[in-house]
Amino acid sequence: MDSNEIADRIAREFVSEHNHLSVEPLGEGLINDTFLVATAQPGGARFVLQRINRRVFPEPRLIMENLRVLLNHVRERQAGSDRIRDLRLPDIRPTSAGSGFWVDDEGDFWRALSFIPETRSHSVLRDAAQAEEVGYALGRFHALTSDLDPGSLHDTLPGFHIAPQHLARFDRAVADGIKVSETAELRFALNFVDARRPVFAVLEGAKLPLRVIHGDPKLNNVLFDANSGRAAALIDLDTVKPGLVHYDLGDCLRSCCNRSGETAECAANVRFDLDICRAILQAYFAEAGAFLTDIERYYLYDAIRLLPLELGLRFLTDHLEGDRYFKVEYPGQNLQRALVQFRLAESVESQEKLIRQLVYESA
Repeated sequence: MDSNEIADRIAREFVSEHNHLSVEPLGEGLINDTFLVATAQPGGARFVLQRINRRVFPEPRLIMENLRVLLNHVRERQAGSDRIRDLRLPDIRPTSAGSGFWVDDEGDFWRALSFIPETRSHSVLRDAAQAEEVGYALGRFHALTSDLDPGSLHDTLPGFHIAPQHLARFDRAVADGIKVSETAELRFALNFVDARRPVFAVLEGAKLPLRVIHGDPKLNNVLFDANSGRAAALIDLDTVKPGLVHYDLGDCLRSCCNRSGETAECAANVRFDLDICRAILQAYFAEAGAFLTDIERYYLYDAIRLLPLELGLRFLTDHLEGDRYFKVEYPGQNLQRALVQFRLAESVESQEKLIRQLVYESA
């Protein structure tokens, strides 16, 4: 039975009547298996069905508990607001028996979320106006959760976005012996990491306050209204947890300011776009600047430099370990992904003075 057939069978647990369903793969996620389900009911109700990758999220029930806490808090905040426009988050769709998830006979964990209609995602930003919308979405999320106690959330991915721990895992992979072909590109990547070892501990050594973070606010996790083009929703909330807002903002800029995209065919063409950075920062601070401390602002450049380094390191480590975490379409793809991120980090480093000035001016 292929994955679509399995998804079709599981989807029926989330509908009250076992009528005709259409099930199609959705998105380009590298972790979970995601499907769009449409029912034959009047109006064609649709929802998103996901099989949680338990190798990545060993305790998926904690993800769902976090999601409930988050959604309840955000609903309460938004209910008391007179804003004409606000950010949407996907709701949990229960099973026909009333549960928030379904575990199949193989032990796989499935959940359903509301589908947000009339929206679209993008893998590459079109212009600065679109970048402002991304900054609004992340800033609004941080503003809505600024008074949510981080201690009320589980850490569903211990060590995620703790850069020194990723470096330690990389070192273990290297110490176990290089099990892949030693090419010039691999040697360059290994040397690139070694030359920047002190960078990986900068944020963790700064004693910055823990806040609620999205954990993965890359560009394609922002949904844009199909008609107005404005940011409408923020999705992929599995990594919501206590953390540093620097990881969120740094990861958002890493994703958006690389106009070539994360799958750029030639890493040499990748650069960090200052105009996009400016647009995102200005819109972000318009929403979230009020609660950030001076020391948090001071370390924002370090976050912007660190996040492409961290992701590149994770891609490189997965390449060394045999592609166990990120899905790949061909051998060596994770190494190529790492090279794209390292080139982006180089571009950030070469523009340090200008980026620090942008942070100061935007804040």
